[in-house]
Amino acid sequence: MKKYFSVGLAVLCLPLTSCFDSCGVYPGNDELAKNRQISIASWNVQALFDGSDEGIEYEDYRPTNGWNAEKYEARLTAIAAALDGVCERGPDVAVLIEVENSGVIDTLGNNYFKKNGYVHRLFAGNPGYSLGVGILSRYSITKYTVHSSNKLNEVLPRPIAEIHLEPGGSPLVLFICHWKSKLGGDESTEKMRREAARLIIRRGTEIHAENPRIPILVLGDLNENYDEFYRREEKAVCALMPDDPAAARYAGFLTENAAASVGDTEDTDILENAVFKEESPQDFLVLSSLNPPCSAFFPYATGVYYTPWGSELGNGSYYYKGVWETIDHFLLSPEFWQENGWQFQSVSVLNMEPFTNSKGEPASYNARTGFGLSDHLPLLLILNLN
Repeated sequence: MKKYFSVGLAVLCLPLTSCFDSCGVYPGNDELAKNRQISIASWNVQALFDGSDEGIEYEDYRPTNGWNAEKYEARLTAIAAALDGVCERGPDVAVLIEVENSGVIDTLGNNYFKKNGYVHRLFAGNPGYSLGVGILSRYSITKYTVHSSNKLNEVLPRPIAEIHLEPGGSPLVLFICHWKSKLGGDESTEKMRREAARLIIRRGTEIHAENPRIPILVLGDLNENYDEFYRREEKAVCALMPDDPAAARYAGFLTENAAASVGDTEDTDILENAVFKEESPQDFLVLSSLNPPCSAFFPYATGVYYTPWGSELGNGSYYYKGVWETIDHFLLSPEFWQENGWQFQSVSVLNMEPFTNSKGEPASYNARTGFGLSDHLPLLLILNLN
């Protein structure tokens, strides 16, 4: 089967309920964007717990197992030093996944990233859950919303943070995500990742109804590979689907007759005459390797995004049981390629020391020894203002 990758239009979802802590959101000066370029880092920092025992920490982060304030402070120092070295003055926006609470984000911003000017900071987490997501930004957060869902009689373990920025006077929207992991099985947990994708699609639609030109960025740890459909032997509707005739057929976007005729073909006449369903339920994002992204096989789909995996990025950002995975993402809507506003420039995996070990794999953190950084590698995105 040829692995296609193209795409179409981006759209996203509707706010629900959760807990959202603001930690130090101050009026700021976005003159920093006068160089017409911003950098955004996204990094799953692997269970960044503070030095207090709240009873919801993982076992390795309990005082009975040797976790203490000194180890916590050493982690903050190491994480800040690593991110400071990413760019000349560190990334303009730092998104951190797997953070315990707003206090961690505030402490980083006040005491460890002080020279970086991260005066705009937010944290999102569900009450009673161990970890959430945070953002530290040089730019004013003009609006934020937290999204979650209990539609499946199971609350999304981490909420999705919708962050609006307007550096240089040009808006963009970030959806910061940490989707359900595969712990418990690929199939049984997929429904939660698809529900998160559905939420993003619905909210994106609302955003673009108000401003069709605003670029939308989905980022974070989605716990799903960009080529998940192929890894699952093309026998599962995943939260991330490739623009591929087999994927469109499996997801029900092609009529049965058209699906049979399209098959694996690249014949443009057959594709032009294929009959696609205009109204198909969608709870997945469609991924494209084209920039700007557009869709050949999901022509009526919403939530179509460019993925740099498979073209611009390397092996992966997470190494599990001897296999590289591409579960950390920057997904960009087509609006990043329009003439005016923030435009896509480049994206990279930070696969070098101190983020990697001597084998070139992520330098996982060991809570007992205090060595390492994280079992995920950060991603760095560069945007230019046109």
